Amino acid sequence: MKPLFIILAQSTTGPVVFILALLLVAAVIGYFTAWFYAKSVFLPIIKKLEDEKADLNKQIAGLKDDLSKLNAKVEKQNDKIGKLEEEIAEKDKEIKHLKKDKK
Repeated sequence: MKPLFIILAQSTTGPVVFILALLLVAAVIGYFTAWFYAKSVFLPIIKKLEDEKADLNKQIAGLKDDLSKLNAKVEKQNDKIGKLEEEIAEKDKEIKHLKKDKK
């Protein structure tokens, strides 16, 4: 006669393996169901965001062009300021020279 423990062990192994297999199948079905749901819900959102990203990249390119143009204008204005400062320095020297001559 077999002990009771061996009989119980032999009788529950099959159903335990079967339950684990069913759980594994349920997990796979759940994973694919969630994947298809997420794909159907989020795919249009992702597409819209990608379109917005493309538009923003075009705007960035335009702003970079504007920035380079403005930087060029600033450089021209800085050159003009430098020339005017030189002229002012020359005029100051002339004024000082004229003041010395008056005395």
